[in-house]
Order: sequence, then C-alpha cells, then structure tokens
Amino acid sequence: MALVLGSLLLLGLCGNTFSGGQPSSTDAPKAWNYELPATNYETQDSHKAGPIGILFELVHIFLYVVQPRDFPEDTLRKVIQKAFGPKINYDEPETVLLGLKIAYYEAGIILCSLLGLLFIILMPLVGYFFCMCRCCNKCGGEMHQRQKENGPFLRKCFAISLLVICIIISTGIFYGFVANHQVRTRIKRSRKLADSNFKDLRTLLNETPEQIKYILAQYNTTKDKAFLDLNSINSVLGGGILDRLRPNIIPVLDEIKSMATAIKETKEALENMNSTLKSLHQQSTQLSSSLTSVKTSLRGSLNDPLCSVRPTSETCNSIRLSLNQLNSNPELRQLPLVDAELNNVNNVLRTDLDGLVQKDYQSLNDIPDRVQSQTTSVVAGIKRVLNSIGSDINNVTQRLPIQDILSEFSGYLNNTESYMQRHLPTWEEYDSYWWLGGLVICSLLTLIVIFYYLGLLCGMCGYDRHATPTTRGCVSNTGGIFLMVGVGLSFLFCWILMIIVVLTFFVGANVEKMICEPYVSKELFRVLDTPRLLNEDWEYYLSGKLFNKSKIKLTFEQVYSDCKNNRGTYGTLHLENSFNISERLNINEHTESISNELENLKVNFNIFLLGAAGRKNLQDFAACGIDRMNYDTYLAQTGKSPAGVNLLSFAYDLEAKANPLPPGNLRNSLKRDAQTIKTIHQQRVLPIEQSLSTVYQSVKILQRTSNGLLEKVTRILTSLDFAQSFITNNISSVIIEETRKYGRTIIGYFEHYLRWIEFSIREKVASCKPVATALDTAVDVFLCSYVIDPLNLFWFGIGKATVFLLPALIFAVKLAKYYRRMDSEDVYDDVETIPMKNPAQH
Repeated sequence: MALVLGSLLLLGLCGNTFSGGQPSSTDAPKAWNYELPATNYETQDSHKAGPIGILFELVHIFLYVVQPRDFPEDTLRKVIQKAFGPKINYDEPETVLLGLKIAYYEAGIILCSLLGLLFIILMPLVGYFFCMCRCCNKCGGEMHQRQKENGPFLRKCFAISLLVICIIISTGIFYGFVANHQVRTRIKRSRKLADSNFKDLRTLLNETPEQIKYILAQYNTTKDKAFLDLNSINSVLGGGILDRLRPNIIPVLDEIKSMATAIKETKEALENMNSTLKSLHQQSTQLSSSLTSVKTSLRGSLNDPLCSVRPTSETCNSIRLSLNQLNSNPELRQLPLVDAELNNVNNVLRTDLDGLVQKDYQSLNDIPDRVQSQTTSVVAGIKRVLNSIGSDINNVTQRLPIQDILSEFSGYLNNTESYMQRHLPTWEEYDSYWWLGGLVICSLLTLIVIFYYLGLLCGMCGYDRHATPTTRGCVSNTGGIFLMVGVGLSFLFCWILMIIVVLTFFVGANVEKMICEPYVSKELFRVLDTPRLLNEDWEYYLSGKLFNKSKIKLTFEQVYSDCKNNRGTYGTLHLENSFNISERLNINEHTESISNELENLKVNFNIFLLGAAGRKNLQDFAACGIDRMNYDTYLAQTGKSPAGVNLLSFAYDLEAKANPLPPGNLRNSLKRDAQTIKTIHQQRVLPIEQSLSTVYQSVKILQRTSNGLLEKVTRILTSLDFAQSFITNNISSVIIEETRKYGRTIIGYFEHYLRWIEFSIREKVASCKPVATALDTAVDVFLCSYVIDPLNLFWFGIGKATVFLLPALIFAVKLAKYYRRMDSEDVYDDVETIPMKNPAQH
C-alpha cells in the first residue's frame, strides 16, 4: 500500500506532475476537547521567486502569445494510451490524425522553431556570400564613399538605430546573465530544499507512532473522568436527584420550620404576658393601698387648727380638694390572664415540630449517601467493562494498516534519499558545465555588442564633419573597424547561438506548457485519472493498485488534494476498504455494554414529610385561640397612667403649697406626705409602667403571630400535601430520569472518545502533507522554478539578442562607411558637375 505514497514522492522527484483535488478533510467538532499535538514541518508550502519573478512572468506572457491554446487533455490521453498499448502503427489514420492534432497544438512552437532553423541555415550562407562579395570590392567592400546631400542625416539615423538595437541586445544579454546566475545557485538551494523535505518525511514516519500512543493515552484520561463520576455517584447521581426534589420540598419545610419558630415565640410571649399580668394585679393593689394611706395622712394633717386661719385655710382647702385625684387605675386589676391560651400552646409543643422538620431535612440530605450505598456492585461492574474497552481499542490500533504502509514507504524514502546522495555530485558537475556554457554564450554576445558600442563611441567622438572621407581621423577610422569586427563576429557566431536558442526553446516551452502550467491548473490529474488509461483492466488505477478493486473511486487528484490539506493517510487512501475502523471500533457495541451495566443501576428510597403527628401539631396550633384574644383591651390599658394623677407632679405641687406656710406641724407633715408620694411613684408606679410595656410587647408578638394564622396553617398543609403527592407520584420517575442522565454522561465520555479516535485516525494520524509538499518541491519548485524558468529566461534573452544581431550588423555595415578612412573620394569641378575620382594623397 505504501507503493502509492512512495510512487508519489519518487515520481515527483523525477519530474512527473500530479496536482489538484477537492478538499476532503473534515473539521473535528468544536465540543471535543481532545486534540492531537501539532506537528511542525520545516518546508514552506509555497515558493516565491522574488524580484526575478517579473522576468519569468514576461517569458510566460511570450509563451502564451506563441502557444495560446488550451491544454490538450483528450490528445494527451490518446498519446498515453498509444504509449501503453501494443506496437504503434504509424500508417493508421488514427495515428496520423493524432499527429496532426499534436502538430496543431504545437503550431506556435513549431513555427518559431522553423524560423530559427531558417535563421541557422541562411545566416552562414549570407555571411559567406557577403564576405566573398566584399573581397571583390562589391557590397561596400570598395574603400570609396560617394558624396550624397543627405549623408549626414543617414549617418545619424544609422547611429541612432544601431544604438537602440544594441540596447535591446544588451537587455537580452542581461536576461541571459540573470538566468545563468540562477543556474549557479540552484543546486545549493535544491540540496537544502531536498534535505528539508526528507526531514519532514522522517518527521512523518517518527510522529505517527507517537500520535497513536497519544490516542491510546487519551483513553486513560477518558476512563479517569468516568471513574471520577462513578466514584462520585453520590454527588453526581444523588445530587441530581436531590436537586430535582429540592424545589418542591425545601420551600414547604422552610415554612414549617418558620411556623415551629413562631410557636416557640408565641409560647414565650404568652408566658411573659401571663406572669406580667399576675405581677400587674399585685402591683396595682399595692398602689391602691399606698395611695389610700397617704390620703388618710393628708386628711389628718389638714385637721390642724392652723387650717382654720386665713390665709392658711385657702391652701388647706385647695389641698383637700385635690385629694380625690390620688386613686389607682382599677381596670389594671381586671385584665384577664392568658392561662388557657398558654396551656393550649404547651399542648402543641408536646410534639417536637422542629425536630420533625430537621428529620425531613436530614432525609433529603441523606439521598446521595443512600445512592452510593445502593450502587456499589453496579459501579464495580461498569469499571470492569470500561477496562475491557481499553484493551479492545489497543488491539484495534495495533492492527491499523497505517504502520505497514509507512514502513514500506520508509524503504522507498531511503532508496530515494540514497539515490539523490549518489547522483548529486554528478548533477553538480553537469550544472557547472551548464553554467560555464551559458557564461561563454553570454560573454560572446557581450563581446559582439561591446564592439558595436566601441564603434559607435569612437565613430561619434572622432568624427569630423569638415574632414573628407580620405582624411578622416584615426579615432573615427578605429570606430569603423570596431563596427566591422562586430559584423564579422555576428556572422560567425549568430547561427551557432541560434542553434542553442532553438534547442532550449523547444525543450523549455514544451515542458512549461505540457507540465508546469497543467500542474498549477490541475489539468494533468484529469488526464491521469481517466478510467482505464494506465491499465486497461482497472477503472481507477490507484484503487486497483491498492485494493485490487478498481471500481472504488480513488484518484490521483483526490489523494494529492487530501495530502495538501493535511489529511490523514487512512482517509486519504480510503483504507476503510481494507480495514474499516468504524466496524472494528464498533462504538455501538461498546456503549451497549456500558448501557447493560447501567440498566442494573437501581436506587430506591421513600420520604414521608412531617408525618401525622406533625400535621396534627399544626392544626392544634391554629386552634389554640391566640387569634381570638381581645388584644385591644390590653393595648388600651397600656396607654393609661397607673394612678389618677401624675404623682410626681402632685408631690411637687404639694411641696410648693406647703413652703409658704408658717413653720410648724402642718408644714412639716405636708412636706413629709409629699415625700411619701414621691416614694410611691418610685416604688409603685414605675414598676407598673414597666410591666405594662412588657404586656404591650407581648401583645404585639401575639398579634403578629395570630394574624391570618388559620390561613397560614391551611396553606402550609396544602403545600405539604402537594409536596408529599409529588414525592409519592414522581420519585420513581425522577430517579429513573436522573439515572438515565447519569448513564448518558458516562456513555457520552466514551462515545465522544471513540468518535474522536475514528476522526483522528481518518483525518489526522499520519497526515501525508509532507508527501504533497515533496511533490510540489520536485515539480513546482525544482523542475519548473529552478530548471525550466531559468532555462526559458535564458533562451528568451539570448534569442532576443541573437535575432537583433541581424539588423545590428546591417546598420553597422552602413555606418562603418561614414567612420572609416576611404582610399578615394568624389571630387567636383566648379564648372562641370560631373564627379571625378580623386585618389587619396599618401
């Protein structure tokens, strides 16, 4: 199987072309967390020619003008079929027609080649006859120049034309030197590029086992995650069940807990209120007795004889009238006690409602532990299944054909590398010959054009328009000689240069049009993928070679394209036709094994909220009577004074009235009674006021608790019935749903992992991108960029320079007459206009 990959590399290095293809790789789902470690390759995907690329594009444009026709796919198919078929009969009409089609496609190249051959044939003949003609003093060979009126104008035109042509020739020579310099450096670049490609291919071979090890190692990660959930089944499954029950149960239990707290607060309020009322009754009686005693004392004091004498009598009468105010509030002693309500609440508290609520809370919180205790054996069985799956996956990956393919490919790689190492010195030697030959050709053209430049320079600088043809200076004469030397060299070498141009043009143009351009446009693959082209018995060559099943659509284009897109070898070569990873992994079988174990996962428990005693407790509290108490009676008394008057003010007023009296028993007894009233206020009134404040606070607590008590209890009981109904009717379905959800989570880990394995082996493992890169390097970079592009630029530059040698030598011959010193010239008499020949004076 590795023959295909090895063939791609070997054919690429030998110059065959495969290209194109539609991308076939698939992106992994984003939810997957697994990712194979990225493999870094050294060779770049693309090659840039740099500034010289402009010259290469210029040659490509010229070739498009010469050969504008589309790539002849059908013609090439027939040529390949003829080549792989039996002996070719050239007399057959089909063969003749095929030859005509080839000639039609190659018409532009053939025409240019014929013109070159015509140039090669005619130039030596023309040069020979031109030389013989000049030796016979013909064709400008006679050293005599006839005077013409437009002579100066012709001389300037010839000089300018020759200069322009020499510049054009110089650009062609420059192209030749640039192309030859590329030849000089390409072996060094090729060696570096080949080493880089071989290194990438070695990386491919070495990384593939590591990728498979990484895939197997991820099973432990998956298994550890599943084991973590299995060991934490109390929090994962039990917690899930608990979370489903909480919204329906916890709010009810919270309300019952609040009611239990309210019952306790009610008891405390009733106890405080009852004890305060008892104390208030006693304090009110003591206040009444104390006020009666002080009134008796005041009346006795007012019987003093001094009270009958004015103005003391007025004061005494005033005091006597105010004595009726010294009375206690009799209603305080009539406030009813709350013994009955307190007894009812105490009866309610005989049942520990708060303890029942805490027990229900604990029952809920115990669900995770009860789940774990009931699933111990099932968890152990699931773990055994998961361990067996790991062994199965290891066996499947060990039988993958990728390793065998890469092992075989390694042999082809070694052979290719050793072949290159053996022949690289020979290639370097040939390349040096190529470079030396190109240098000689460019130097020869440079020599010719230098003679033309020197002739122009000497001729123009040494030309004296006042001198006659026979008296021209040495510099001007030298310029004419240089021009004629250039003409002689042009005739001598231009046909040889044209032979080289025609040969390199024919080879370079055909390789560019038949290999390089179709490689970029991917048209060659459409030819190679033609059914039964390379083998009459196989519809698709690659599938026939790999699987001996030629009906499977496996094309060169698809293989190259998938490799270019960094797809794995398994998916690229469609190895599922020999080793189906989906069937071998059998995801459904493994997940079914886990599902069967999870079917044994049974969790059972019951929850009874509060119980009958707790419900009766709530009902008894609603009937305890605190909501029927007359709280207004108590609140009304808490706002009144315990005595009929403010005793402290009364005492101060009494002292004020006693102070103006004359000293004596009356004055002293009144002051003593005033002090007694102050004491009564301090010892009797203030405690009563404190007790009334306590009663007020207790009443407010009871009011708050009893407000809507029956409705609250009814609502709580309704919610309690609903929650109990939910537990009774839905606990089984909740447990089943959460168990299935838990099972799907465990299975999901391994479905996810197994699908990732299938995806990775199909799309990522042993990605053959280095093979496609090596093919690109061999064809696009080495053959087309390093060999053909410089070759085409070379013949383009040298060909242009050689062709323009023809007009250059014509203008040089014409111009040399105006620069060289003549042996004779035309002389004109003043009388007659007939020119006479005047030999030069020596």
